Amino acid sequence: MSPDAVVVGAGVAGLRCALALADAGLRVVVLEAGAMAGGRASSWLDDTTGLQVDVGPHVLSSEHRNFMAMLKRLGTADQVLWQRRPMITLHDGPGVLRMPSPPLRPPLRGLPLLPRALTRLSLRDGWSHLRIAWRAARLNERTLRELDVEEAHAYLREMGVRPAAVEWFWRSAMLALLNVPLEQCSAASMMRVFRLMLGRSGYHFGFPRVALSQLYVPGCCRAVVRSGGQVLFGARVSRLRIPYGRIAGVELEDGHFMDTAHCVLAVPPGEMAALAGESSGEPLLQPLATAARYFRPSPCISTYVWFDRPITQERFWARTWTPQGLNTDFYDLSRIRGSLDGQPSVIAANAIGPMARGDWPDGRIVEQTVQEVKEFAPLARQARVLHARVHRTPMAIPQPRPGTEALRPANATPVRGLWVAGDWTDTALPCSMESAARSGALAAEAVLEAAGRPHQLSIAAPDTRGFMRLLRAA
Repeated sequence: MSPDAVVVGAGVAGLRCALALADAGLRVVVLEAGAMAGGRASSWLDDTTGLQVDVGPHVLSSEHRNFMAMLKRLGTADQVLWQRRPMITLHDGPGVLRMPSPPLRPPLRGLPLLPRALTRLSLRDGWSHLRIAWRAARLNERTLRELDVEEAHAYLREMGVRPAAVEWFWRSAMLALLNVPLEQCSAASMMRVFRLMLGRSGYHFGFPRVALSQLYVPGCCRAVVRSGGQVLFGARVSRLRIPYGRIAGVELEDGHFMDTAHCVLAVPPGEMAALAGESSGEPLLQPLATAARYFRPSPCISTYVWFDRPITQERFWARTWTPQGLNTDFYDLSRIRGSLDGQPSVIAANAIGPMARGDWPDGRIVEQTVQEVKEFAPLARQARVLHARVHRTPMAIPQPRPGTEALRPANATPVRGLWVAGDWTDTALPCSMESAARSGALAAEAVLEAAGRPHQLSIAAPDTRGFMRLLRAA
């Protein structure tokens, strides 16, 4: 086969790239090593209940602009259920806090949250954030990356944030958003998130009314096929052919060869290290292979529990970090999925990063999950568990360790006709579905530029607004 472009990997980044190329009239072949598309944002069928459930904690936000643009193109954006109030329901030892999403302009948006936060922290704890808030307001993308050499916990101490605030707010927030403990987190990654917390307003969460993969996988695959391309499964690439510093094609494990002048590698860091390393035999790609090897996986365990009755009115709640805890976020799918409306609760819970107890057997994970649900929802104490499943994902996202921001690669490579895409590439966003969607759009822009069909596809990463924007250093 001689397609106009080959995309290796059918996750969010690969399918977003392939969709854009197909829309531009290119004949694209997508090569997926696995048996289904979606990658780390896929869904699987529970064979006992027949319900499609998602792999990992897949909640959207109003800042997922590239991902939502893809859904609008596919006609599935209306399948996202948005929750504007409360922004989040937070469960910790003392009880439950419902945190609003105030529409005030930055930095005033945090004021309505203050009375609730002060039920857990002192005024001194709150005031200890002034220095780090000023620092966050002054950061731009260049100065932010200078913090990449520091680890987040030490940086918080350096900025004078009091220990109580670190333990109650920072550990929970960064674990949920970045999937890594503060002691192993890049200060640059942490501050990128924090400056947007201070400098944006009105953001809120959204939940797929259907299985996550149904939002984008069928539509992207149909678009590729309609443009004359193919999506091939079980097609693992074993080697890149790169004569004279230019991509000529890819070899598959089964011995087939596919020639192409344009190729996008939309694979996780571990697979990238293998493809760009010894298997390519191309010295120009050795720096990319070396950088990819530095990224470590952050695991995720998703637990699904079917109860015999409704147990809560909440769609979504989060649990603050404790050394003994397991899960960080919980969803009642019967309050989200249209097909489950009015039925007994189906709870999805996620243990991520260091909370994912990989050495625990499934039975212990289910037992702990049910206990944590009962602590939040008293009605669950009278309910009976009908069914439960545990799904383990080796990598939810790459860990944002110190040094990783500087190592995140651009889409372009030194090899002509070869680009990379993925949530871990340089998108000015935390690793996420949104980062993957933006990276896929950026890679598609580069391919179309090389093919003589330039087109603007990507949406810029969100930036601070209002007074926070005025404070930012030039």
